[in-house]
Amino acid sequence: MVSARCKSAVKEELKKLGLHFIVVDLGEVEIMETISLDQRDRLKVALLNAGLELMDDKRAVLIERIKNVIVEMVHHSEEVIKINFSVFLSEKLNHDYTYLANLFSEVQGTTIEQFIISHKIERIKELIIYGELNITEIAWKMNYSSVAHLSNQFKKVTGLSPSHFKQLKDKRRSPIEDIGNLDAIK
Repeated sequence: MVSARCKSAVKEELKKLGLHFIVVDLGEVEIMETISLDQRDRLKVALLNAGLELMDDKRAVLIERIKNVIVEMVHHSEEVIKINFSVFLSEKLNHDYTYLANLFSEVQGTTIEQFIISHKIERIKELIIYGELNITEIAWKMNYSSVAHLSNQFKKVTGLSPSHFKQLKDKRRSPIEDIGNLDAIK
């Protein structure tokens, strides 16, 4: 679950099954009652019909939590994280960063760093299109050490400078769900 739409869909399916939830957050759900196998199967089918997946595998759940922390940090947080992201992720998920990084790379076929960069670039595109911040402000907001660093990374990923991108009004952005997904169509 990486969007408000996903959270709404999950809440709706839980209500239809008569399940009471404490929390429906990005990537996890806490249900008040014990769920029966029949309810679990029905929930799994309903979520699949909504384009979502009920995950049982602990490794897959951890990967989803890593993705959700990154999405939350890059796309939804106004707070600028000033500590090293590896430390932030380790503390947030209670796992050694090396373990998280190795698991993520093994399962996703890309590194956590590349996944973060992909999301940061997509967020930068959004901020450029909105036009509310200049590139210096965007660099600060996205925790880049300099405008040059942001510009170099942006050009490496998109093939365009941020100013050239701004001129291309018809450049399409990618849905959050597709960013960092090797199977997504660019």
